[in-house]
Amino acid sequence: MFTFAIPRPRRLPAFVAALLLVAAALFVCSPARAERIRDIASVAGVRDNQLAGYGLVVGLDGSGDQTTQTPFTVQSIVNMLGNLGVTLPAGTNLQLKNVAAVMVTADLPAYARPGQRIDVTVSSIGNAKSLKGGTLVMTPLKGADGQIYAIAQGNLAVAGAGGQAAGGAQTTINHLLAGRIPGGATVERAVPATVGEGGVVLVELNDTDFATARRVADAINDAAPDSARALDGRSVEVRAPADLSARVAFLGRIENLEVTVAPQAAKVIVNSRTGSVVMNRAVTLQDCAVAHGNLTVTISNQTTVSQPNPGTFGNTVATTSGLVNIDQQGGTFMELRSSAKLADVVKALNALGAKPLDLVSILQAMKASGALRAELEII
Repeated sequence: MFTFAIPRPRRLPAFVAALLLVAAALFVCSPARAERIRDIASVAGVRDNQLAGYGLVVGLDGSGDQTTQTPFTVQSIVNMLGNLGVTLPAGTNLQLKNVAAVMVTADLPAYARPGQRIDVTVSSIGNAKSLKGGTLVMTPLKGADGQIYAIAQGNLAVAGAGGQAAGGAQTTINHLLAGRIPGGATVERAVPATVGEGGVVLVELNDTDFATARRVADAINDAAPDSARALDGRSVEVRAPADLSARVAFLGRIENLEVTVAPQAAKVIVNSRTGSVVMNRAVTLQDCAVAHGNLTVTISNQTTVSQPNPGTFGNTVATTSGLVNIDQQGGTFMELRSSAKLADVVKALNALGAKPLDLVSILQAMKASGALRAELEII
């Protein structure tokens, strides 16, 4: 009788098991996330239009314009009352505290029709203290061509509060000189808009990218063969049906097609006023050494007392002398290793221990030396 020994399975080394786990994770990893065309592009000709108008807010609780310093408010009140049939005697000195002159702005959506309601923003242009509790009187809103496209009126919603006590003490929460009126304007005139001419529609990307433009054209051609071609890094020309109803259905289907967007260009945005730094994940860093020293200037006042000797005639005099001290800490070189991951780039920059405003200067120097592989934009 023969017996066979079945060998026991050998245990894989730890590093081999780790490699297998990584491979399995990559195998089951979902593909790059796709985005809809409507999220990264828009159809040429489909756009909003800005409206603006000048009006008056009434019903304020003593927080309106000081009419002696804002003569345009008084003139507006006189004109408004005249249009309502109220004639004021010549030379009348109005001292009103419950009226404020404001600018009213709104965005007129594409294809808005007469009778529809849109939101408006009301902002003070005088010296009013608060618009809270006020009511906007009928204000015409005009476009860039000077035509009236909407009429605004209604009660303001101001997200803020404030108070003042005797002696000048006051406190304010949020902003009190601007508010919104949801649905506060009625559209009176429609803006004519045509989507494409001669059976051609332009799909315009929000950001210029030749690779993404090509992918958008390919996705449209997969849905409607030989109907799209990329003109440049921002525009894709699409042949659409001539019939209006069929064109709307065609564009609705095109907007919901999914496209894998090409990787973005490496960019670092720096706000030089606040010291804010924002970078995307495409930013990389090459080997470099950075030294950054801090300069501290201290100014102080020292008071000394000069007192006369006993038995002499004199007065005690106090004198003040200023002291200025400049301390410059020597900056030591910090070596930053090259990295292709955003987390490592952030860790390397944090290792410098620099403040945000100092980091702006460091990033500029790193960009000039070629160590920062990204576009540096200062706003």
